[in-house]
Amino acid sequence: MRTAVIRVNLNPAGDLASDRLAAAVEELRSSGLEVIAPDFERVPAQAREIELLLPGEDTAALSAWAQNRCAEALGDPGPVAGAATFLSRGTDEDVLGVVSAFGLTASVERSWNNDEEVVTVTIPRADARRTPESRLHTALEAALNAEVRIVYGESC
Repeated sequence: MRTAVIRVNLNPAGDLASDRLAAAVEELRSSGLEVIAPDFERVPAQAREIELLLPGEDTAALSAWAQNRCAEALGDPGPVAGAATFLSRGTDEDVLGVVSAFGLTASVERSWNNDEEVVTVTIPRADARRTPESRLHTALEAALNAEVRIVYGESC
């Protein structure tokens, strides 16, 4: 399962005290959530954003859930979910997640060339025109930190 990183601005209005925000973060953590938070005293009042690391693929549903959970922890309806991204651990699931974000399907094979891992991603020839190969290649290399080869086949 992929890990989504959901960013939530706890207090866009900037009117809540830092200790209240820190208490909300502690409540989120005590409920078992993995939360990355800044020192609220050191960031501008309107930029008090945290990151929740959540398992799943559906960023819209995860963002809505995270926003609601933060509002509950804070006791204030003000938190606003922002950008959602994914952590990448270089797994085949990460490859397939990146490919699916482009609306494609693929199969994945891994091999070694000397001391370098090579990830071969096979995309159906019929899907080849749906996205620029250079964009897909760049996204895959960023997610994998490995050499990526894109090939086109009949089906996956």
